[in-house]
Amino acid sequence: MTRLAFIGGGNMARSLIGGLLKTGVAASSISVAEPRAEARQELGREFGVACYADNRQAAGDADVLILAVKPQIMPAVHGELKDVLARQRPLLISIAAGVRIDQLERWFGHALPIVRCMPNTPALIGAGATGLFANRRVSAEQRALAQHILDAVGLTRWLDEESLLDTVTAISGSSPAYFFALVEALEDAAFSQGMSRDTARALAAQACLGAGRMLTESGEDPSVLRKRVTSPNGTTQAALESFAADHFNQVVARAVAAATRRGGEMAAALDDTP
Repeated sequence: MTRLAFIGGGNMARSLIGGLLKTGVAASSISVAEPRAEARQELGREFGVACYADNRQAAGDADVLILAVKPQIMPAVHGELKDVLARQRPLLISIAAGVRIDQLERWFGHALPIVRCMPNTPALIGAGATGLFANRRVSAEQRALAQHILDAVGLTRWLDEESLLDTVTAISGSSPAYFFALVEALEDAAFSQGMSRDTARALAAQACLGAGRMLTESGEDPSVLRKRVTSPNGTTQAALESFAADHFNQVVARAVAAATRRGGEMAAALDDTP
């Protein structure tokens, strides 16, 4: 039985634990390190997993160590776990945004197999999208194991270059916020025309949900689906022409570039951290 240890018991760890249990992973094989007493109690009560205040206790016999802490906390974590990692040599999976593999290798050492991944918040409802990248020490069996863990909360895709994880952050990690912003804007527009906010929000959210399902379930190109909705000289065409006049594609491209650039900046800020 593969033993899994989570360092950090926040929302993403909770979603992964819940997803893994649904796939048949035994609660007895999972341990969690979480500094907040109330959060430890909730995790134990909801999932039946072993919870500890101390990182070393949680990681003691782990085959897989999942780093689910904020990037700025990562340098402090490695000092507590060095001896455990030297002894166990587990597969290290990091879900910390912007923390590069070379930084993890420098902090944690021991020539460990490391998988860096970027999930997103819809993982909380089992509808996540995750990009993964492995260092050269990760075996085929460990790649499959890492993918199984992340598959528990949604879709996964392996990347050929680690730098593309910053793009993953921009197009799937951050994009739920873009979706929420779009629904907010649609709601505001409908409200300004006299519709109640509740009705506007419900209609906009359901339309986006339906469009997303059509795209993922049909397997068709988004441009094909867009054209099917767009009757010549109709209402949709009028709206799309307005988007084009405001340079919609360029707006999106600049936003993705800004998020990608920020991911690199976050990693660079940790380069001098001992």
